[in-house]
Amino acid sequence: MSTFEIKMPKMGESVQEATITKWFVEKGQMIEEDEPILEIATDKVDSEVPSPVEGKIIDIRFAVDDVVPVGEVVAVIDLTGEGEVVEDGDQSKAESKTEDAKAEVEDKSTEQSKEENSQTGENDLNQKSERFYSPLVKSIAAKENVSFEELESIEGSGKNGRVQKKDILTYIENRGSQPKSAGQSKPQSSGSAPSPIKPSVSSSDEIIQMDRMRKVIAERMVSSKHTAAHVTSMVEADVENVVQWRNMNKNSFQQREGIKLTFMPIFIEAVSKALKDFPLINVAVDGDSIIVKKDHNIGIAVALPGNNLIVPVIKKADHKSMTGLAHELSDLATRARENKLNLDEIQGGTFSISNFGSFGNVMGTPIINQPESAILAVGTIEKKPAVVETEYGDIIVPRHKMFLSLTYDHRVIDGALGGAFVRRIADYLEQFDKNRTL
Repeated sequence: MSTFEIKMPKMGESVQEATITKWFVEKGQMIEEDEPILEIATDKVDSEVPSPVEGKIIDIRFAVDDVVPVGEVVAVIDLTGEGEVVEDGDQSKAESKTEDAKAEVEDKSTEQSKEENSQTGENDLNQKSERFYSPLVKSIAAKENVSFEELESIEGSGKNGRVQKKDILTYIENRGSQPKSAGQSKPQSSGSAPSPIKPSVSSSDEIIQMDRMRKVIAERMVSSKHTAAHVTSMVEADVENVVQWRNMNKNSFQQREGIKLTFMPIFIEAVSKALKDFPLINVAVDGDSIIVKKDHNIGIAVALPGNNLIVPVIKKADHKSMTGLAHELSDLATRARENKLNLDEIQGGTFSISNFGSFGNVMGTPIINQPESAILAVGTIEKKPAVVETEYGDIIVPRHKMFLSLTYDHRVIDGALGGAFVRRIADYLEQFDKNRTL
């Protein structure tokens, strides 16, 4: 019998495991090449896994919500289409292989932990435990001086109580910044962060469990606030020319290109121009080093069904025309809402934009999307009375205006630089040529 094994794919350099969120097939089902088999989720992206071959599904080794190491066999396809289906009661061989693979992962994790402990000399994380700790969790524990006893006391949110990254980070945040010796299992009372106050719950309250994406968003937002020194500068921009130009061109553009002409491509272009003028905004922090990014990879926050969000990235936005930006933005936003983005399309950003105005908000103070150093919030465009200078004196006329809010990392961007940058964006918008052709 000729078979083909479907293995858990590697979704990124730092991704070591993924959660199975959905199976599109069942045992005994015939499948064609490129037909989706299952849907998986990591802390970065959800993705469908297609079949590279056609044949018959004879074995499915994991269930929905199982966390599977990268490279592990998740399903087996018989290429002849005539193979016997592996029944649930006859999987001793498959289970043995799975256990061997898991043991191999644990052995590698133990070896990596040994290397880390030989360097720090402060933690012994190689003691026997009923729980499996991933290399990432062990690495964080070693770096933050979390003892084995402390690690064992952490309540894991993963399968079978497994400690995940967010669990150990939450524990470290709540216990304070002071390191502990191996014999200590309780947080230090002096200098430690206060424990979160648990809310009271009454019989009339509804309790909603966070889904996987909401947990990831929550973890990243808290992590960003703990990482960067957030500060926000705001300016008001007169966008009368931008509004008039869009009104004159939006209908013909949609007829010609098949997509709507929104304000966002205009904002992206203005941001990219300003980044050329102020390259030290387009940076990332790596310890004591500042990495100046040459490409303008602009992330756009997109609201998703279910009250979540994702930030697809337009790569090398400074090399794209207004029409090109509009098409790529429309494509990314559509596929984001359909959960069809690739991992490469949501990473590698160097600067982000969040459109608060789409919800009728005047302004906002967004949280930096790590490891970037700045994010721009664009507010709603409103018609306001404005004083305009003419050769006959000042007059009050209606003008379209909006607020731009730039949140930046004060560790590497001072107020003068941040303020000058957001002012330059406003200048480009105010100086927009309303006679420009597409």
